[in-house]
Amino acid sequence: MKLLLDANLSWRMIAVLKQYFDDCLHVDYIEINIPASDKEIWAFAKSNDLVIVTNDEDFIEFSNFNGFPPKVISIENR
Repeated sequence: MKLLLDANLSWRMIAVLKQYFDDCLHVDYIEINIPASDKEIWAFAKSNDLVIVTNDEDFIEFSNFNGFPPKVISIENR
């Protein structure tokens, strides 16, 4: 599984996640405009076979409307 961390998650998570997932990227370090829109992130993830990891509910709505790919992992803040 290849992960793409959304801008609302810290890039520091990559170091921990790389122990479990070889391909783990953050949106701040890929070839799209910063700040990237949700649509740009969605399109990049889809074209590169990445799973979006986020705590932004907009991606869940995108997934419900458009289906997948890409898949979305939503992290709740508690």
